[in-house]
Amino acid sequence: MSDHSMRQPGLISFSERLAGSAMFATLFREGMDLVEETAAYLDGPGRTDAKVLDRSASLAYATESMRLTTRLMQLASWLLLHRAVKEGEMSLAQANREKTKVKLSAPEPGADDVMAKLPQSLCGLIARSMALQVRVRRLDATIHAPATKAAQALDNPVVHQLGQLKAAFERRPPFLTKVE
Repeated sequence: MSDHSMRQPGLISFSERLAGSAMFATLFREGMDLVEETAAYLDGPGRTDAKVLDRSASLAYATESMRLTTRLMQLASWLLLHRAVKEGEMSLAQANREKTKVKLSAPEPGADDVMAKLPQSLCGLIARSMALQVRVRRLDATIHAPATKAAQALDNPVVHQLGQLKAAFERRPPFLTKVE
């Protein structure tokens, strides 16, 4: 999306509206709450849970907790970037350029037999982070979808001029209108 299309008078950008919607605000709040909850778990009860695991489960715990934190940091980056759009600190086009640095396709959790060895609290956080990732990826695809041909045509000044000419020739002169 170009910066020009975002500033064209009279056009309402669905993508910008979506980034500023109540749905986004809810998603943002849930994402940030999950980041905080995960940090609290890993720094507190998670340490205790990890100490009682056997060697292979302990390795799986370390791997999965790193995947979890990586996934959440990427999601938090995306959410913060789009909050900046919502608050008018940057345009959607700028966010689109910056979001290339954010990876929304973090690795999937380990195999079921590995996950079964992990504490339920960690597994719950992983599941919730995966669900959040699905929602963010869906929203990202919607917000940053390529402009449709119709919207691209609106950016073309020649198409705009042709539209004005067509409208002028379609209007009936006053002497040709019927009086009822």
